[in-house]
Amino acid sequence: MATTVRSKGLEAARAKMRDAGVDEVAIETFAHYYRLLEHGETGMIAESSIEPLDMEKLDDVEVSDEDALAAVRATAVIKLNGGLGTSMGMDRAKSLLCVRRGLSFLDIIVRQVLQLRKTYGATLPLIFMNSFRTSQDTRDALARYTDLAVEGLPLEFLQNKEPKLLLKGLTPVAWPPAPDLEWCPPGHGDIYTALQGSGLLEQLIDAGYRYVFVSNSDNLGAVPDARVAGWFATSGAPFAIEAVRRTASDRKGGHFARRKSDGRIVLRESAQTLESDKEALADLDRHRFTSTNNLWFDLHAMRDTLAQRSGILGLPLIRNVKTVDPADPTSPEVVQIETAMGAAIEVFEGARTIEVGRDRFVPVKTTNDLLVLRSDIYDLGQDFVLDQVTDTVPFVDLDSDYYKLVSEFDKRFPEGAPSLREASSVRIEGDWTFGRGVRLKGDVALEATSAQRVAAGEVLGDGNSDGNSDGNDGGAHA
Repeated sequence: MATTVRSKGLEAARAKMRDAGVDEVAIETFAHYYRLLEHGETGMIAESSIEPLDMEKLDDVEVSDEDALAAVRATAVIKLNGGLGTSMGMDRAKSLLCVRRGLSFLDIIVRQVLQLRKTYGATLPLIFMNSFRTSQDTRDALARYTDLAVEGLPLEFLQNKEPKLLLKGLTPVAWPPAPDLEWCPPGHGDIYTALQGSGLLEQLIDAGYRYVFVSNSDNLGAVPDARVAGWFATSGAPFAIEAVRRTASDRKGGHFARRKSDGRIVLRESAQTLESDKEALADLDRHRFTSTNNLWFDLHAMRDTLAQRSGILGLPLIRNVKTVDPADPTSPEVVQIETAMGAAIEVFEGARTIEVGRDRFVPVKTTNDLLVLRSDIYDLGQDFVLDQVTDTVPFVDLDSDYYKLVSEFDKRFPEGAPSLREASSVRIEGDWTFGRGVRLKGDVALEATSAQRVAAGEVLGDGNSDGNSDGNDGGAHA
């Protein structure tokens, strides 16, 4: 009986997607994952089924200038741009957040690409994968860049959408107070379905492009570098991902491994890790590499593989349980069916990984990251490429009660970020506002039970401990 009810849930979901004009391949892809979910699939990857992965370093690879230029001239750039930054209190495209010199992520990305076109003599099309929530904002922001579009190719294509399913019964949720919340994106693994369904995959091939470089719009280190392009092209691999060494901040994140059963590389996300395997997940000596989400793939290999699989790559399922209104924990529990684009590495025979420097992985997921990006840890050159000027990036932990939301964060750094070049770690508890030109050195910890202010020009850390607070409570401790 349960199966009949749940099959009705699938048919209801199909009908809802068709009524909303969702592409048929996307609907069939959703149906594929729905059936897996219906039969109890969780997408978990047991530690006993994998072994650690080692890999070559980009620094050790020789790529000729000729190969590098030929590869980058055959490359198109796609930026994942579907996120709203809701975890930081934003309600528009996260890439519109101001990061340096009055420029947003979007501004810097566009200017990086325009500069690289001149440097490499390459067309380098830049295309954004937007969601139904970020499309208009992004197109409005791009309108000022009249020389960005490449003739015959769009500036955007849309990520698909799918209905959120009630945890009990797996039927599409109805939420009249905010009907938009009845829908969710299918995770960034949808890129392959969306590329095919939009026709962009064939457009790129017909226009003579062979490779695609994909990265997140909140990672300004993800520049379409010719040397990496040359490595990928000469490797002959159909698919590759750039990796970095995991650090303490990556303990809870995903990692690469090799599957014992067939030797394929897999990317295990934290959501695919059994509770009993969480200790192994956090072991930085065992699983040493995490994904930057900087991907390269061969357009011909992608087209052929999608054709062989009827448009469904069959990426591992990620079962994400949330509430229909993320801001209301009392709203009904729902399942969001998701996939990760990096998981496609296990689909392709001969797929590769390569270790790159941390300078190619500068993601901004929280205001902790935003503080580092806005600080003097990075210089922004004439080519708009971030240049890390310190050997290491300090650990930053801001009190989420006061700094989690961008609007509240900005109020507390009204004159800009403090200098972090000499800092090792920064921990702030309580409500602290910073004046202009504050310098943090070594390990800095601020604690307060009432609102405090760090005066302009103050130096905190390494014995400079008091910070000239405006109140009596709290104090700065080095």
